[in-house]
Amino acid sequence: MSKILGISAFYHDSAAAIIIDGEIIAAAQEERFTRIKHDPNYPKNAIDFVLNYANLNLSEVDQVVFFEKPFLKFERLLETYVAFAPKGFTSFCKAMPIWLKEKLFQKNLLFNKLKEHDENYKDDKNIFFSDHHLSHAASAFFPSPFEEAIVLTADGVGEWATTTVAIGRGNNLEIKKEIHFPHSLGLLYSAFTYYTGFKVNSGEYKLMGLAPYGNPIYENKIINNLIDIKDDGTFRLDQSYFNYATGLTMTNDKFNNLFNQKPRDPKNEQITQFHMDLASSIQKVTEDIMVKLATSLKKEFNLPNLCLAGGVALNCVANGKILKENIFKNIWIQPAAGDAGGSLGAALALWHIEQNNPRKVNKNDQMKGSYLGPEYSQNQIEEELRSTGAIFSTVNEEDLLNKTVEDLSSGHAIGWFQGRMEFGPRALGARSIIGDPRSPTMQKNLNLKVKYRESFRPFAPSILSSDLSEWFQTSTLSPYMLIVSNINSNKTIKMSDEQKKLFGIDKLNVIRSEIPSVTHVDYSARIQTVHKETNLKYFRLLEKFKKKTNCPILINTSFNVRGEPIVNTPTEAFNCFMGTELDKLVIGNCYLDKKKQNQSLKKDYKNVFELD
Repeated sequence: MSKILGISAFYHDSAAAIIIDGEIIAAAQEERFTRIKHDPNYPKNAIDFVLNYANLNLSEVDQVVFFEKPFLKFERLLETYVAFAPKGFTSFCKAMPIWLKEKLFQKNLLFNKLKEHDENYKDDKNIFFSDHHLSHAASAFFPSPFEEAIVLTADGVGEWATTTVAIGRGNNLEIKKEIHFPHSLGLLYSAFTYYTGFKVNSGEYKLMGLAPYGNPIYENKIINNLIDIKDDGTFRLDQSYFNYATGLTMTNDKFNNLFNQKPRDPKNEQITQFHMDLASSIQKVTEDIMVKLATSLKKEFNLPNLCLAGGVALNCVANGKILKENIFKNIWIQPAAGDAGGSLGAALALWHIEQNNPRKVNKNDQMKGSYLGPEYSQNQIEEELRSTGAIFSTVNEEDLLNKTVEDLSSGHAIGWFQGRMEFGPRALGARSIIGDPRSPTMQKNLNLKVKYRESFRPFAPSILSSDLSEWFQTSTLSPYMLIVSNINSNKTIKMSDEQKKLFGIDKLNVIRSEIPSVTHVDYSARIQTVHKETNLKYFRLLEKFKKKTNCPILINTSFNVRGEPIVNTPTEAFNCFMGTELDKLVIGNCYLDKKKQNQSLKKDYKNVFELD
């Protein structure tokens, strides 16, 4: 039996994954244990979890593999600073001590950290390093349901590469071409994230959510000044507008002058139509590049399947556009597409590519629904709830589902905590907040009263997989909430001429469909298809909700408040329940009503977590 531990760390979204004989056993992000969003530190807790779940001591693991090569990354930093000298001196001075003290000698650093897990772990000869983009590509291809595929990865930057194309066949995966730093679609998108006042490496999805409120009026300005896009989708950025290569910010004065404004200060400045139009423009440019890349790759390699990973693959709107163009017969996206998934990809790359082990292709995929994190027995749940002072009743599954459906159809917002926690940034019905999508006020209420975040942020529909094409303009399954599609026209509500004249956030309150709380302002939704093979309890809940309401859809958003990682333990679920205006909490077979709780246990949750 071969046991491989994969680790990603030291940039953002540190994580650990374990595979045994090529089968994915467990994976989790460090943030879920430390409660620090996007935690970049050594993933001690995540490693402890995956080892415990696999019932292994570290000394019983055959190989440990890190998701990127620190020496190559250091080479890029040095060469960049030399190329831009003396411009980057300040940032050079900040970066170097950490590199010289820790990051450059990562094997030694990792060995010392790993020893803390197990005193019998005594040798660093089983520590290996993968290439950053190969880790991404492996995470996309090896678990995919395809025998062969084109694999496109795009993110900020790995060691040198920012965009790569690989071809996967059987157990083989080979990178064929790369675009190198500083030319990066991920960093271009992050520059606009920074400029519109959101946090880089965590606010990019806000920019995507804001885009439909604006018009892409700056598209030509971006294309004519910032980025040169070739017909095949490859690109180069004009570095004179950016500061990320050498400075401590993403953009510079030349960038500010181009758009006649300084970056938005999130503490003192509101989001305006200008920011919505910018978001719309950079989103359009990103979509067009991804579609051009996909089109030229199909022409060049002529394979029917496409796999995606890297942070840009979390841009589900761009994924939806690729799908809509019918460039490929099938598309599969790694649910933990960002750096967290690199831990899994590095382990799979070692197993298949380096060790030449055969690959089993599963017609669904090998990710087990991405339910790869910790789970809690009914006894553990009851024990934890009792220790928090919670008042709950324990009921059988049938009664639990019926009660929950009753609550949902009465307009209640419910914390839903079941089974193994999800791996990746999306809640998929294991650590979710759920509600009735037919309610015209649910989106606003969840944003403002439960999540404590911007009212414009859209929510996703969870839908029974068999009902997908009846409600949405797609038949492509989307188990990981990574594809956006429009709602079928027979389910929409036409806007009046008055409503069409509305601008920006005023568009939010217009009821656009039979499921207004999951219909974005452009009639789109980020879909999660629910399958009984991977999440039977959630599937049954949707079935019962459909039976009662004739609607096979629920609102699904992550169980947390803004700035907080998704809840991991029953105690965290109860704290979030008591710190927000959630009405009910369903956790295992325990049922909690907010009104029956001891009111002295209420938490002030609004300012506990920093805005992301």
